[in-house]
Amino acid sequence: MAQNSFTHHCRQEADTVALAQKLALSLDHLFRADPSVHLNISLEGDLGAGKTTFARHLIQGLGYEGRVKSPTYTLCEPYPLIIHGKTLAMNHFDLYRMRDPLEWQEAGFAEHFDEPGFCLVEWPEKAEGTLPTFDVEIHLIAGTDENERNITFQANSNQGMIIFEKMCI
Repeated sequence: MAQNSFTHHCRQEADTVALAQKLALSLDHLFRADPSVHLNISLEGDLGAGKTTFARHLIQGLGYEGRVKSPTYTLCEPYPLIIHGKTLAMNHFDLYRMRDPLEWQEAGFAEHFDEPGFCLVEWPEKAEGTLPTFDVEIHLIAGTDENERNITFQANSNQGMIIFEKMCI
C-alpha cells in the first residue's frame, strides 16, 4: 500500500518553488486525465510559514501568467486555468481574517467546492469544520533560516494518492 504522507525539507526558497511546481505538474496530469475532477487542498501553518508563496508558485506552475494576489482581504481570489484546452476554476482562499466559521458560506463561496478544478484554502481551521474534506493537506513549518521550510503533504482521498504517485516519479 502506498504511503499517504511525506515530508520534504526545503533549505531555500528555490526548493519550495520546485516543490510547488512538482505539485502543479501532478495536478496537471490529473486534470488532463479527468477535467471534471474537483480537489480541495489545504495550506496550513503559522504566519510567515510560506503558505501564500507556495500558493503563488503552485498557481503559476499550472500556467497562470497574471499576478497572483493574496486573498487576505477578499477571502477568495479566482484564477481560471486552461489545462489541455479546458477552463478549470482555481479558487485560492485565505480565511485568516474570518471572524465566524460560516462567513465563507454566507459569502457564497460554497459553490466553488463543486466545480471542476480545485480550491486551495489557507487557514482552514478558521472555518471550524464547515469546509468539505480535503483531498490533500499541506503543512508548512518555517525553519531557523527565513527561507527554510519543512513541508508535509498528506493525502486523504484516492485523488490525493494519485497526486502523490505522480509527485514521486
